[in-house]
Amino acid sequence: MKPASPTTDKASTEQPRQRRFGRRKVCPFCADKTLYIDYKTPSMLKRFITERGKIVPRRISGVCAPHQRSLQTAIKRARIMAFMPFSSSTAD
Repeated sequence: MKPASPTTDKASTEQPRQRRFGRRKVCPFCADKTLYIDYKTPSMLKRFITERGKIVPRRISGVCAPHQRSLQTAIKRARIMAFMPFSSSTAD
């Protein structure tokens, strides 16, 4: 076996990864004080649910932590009160 030469070393041929920093998402509830989280408005809550019925995480939706907690509670209440479905309407 020959020792690997420094010119053919995989680590030296790879380009350094560049991180992509996008624009920071702003919490829509902090930005617009007239918006409020209520379990009786499923049209507003649907923005924060995937097609499969899962609650969208903070890093995707851009909601701050206190509003994410109240949003989670409102979505769960709306599901219990049958304003929103627990899952998607089609069974896969």
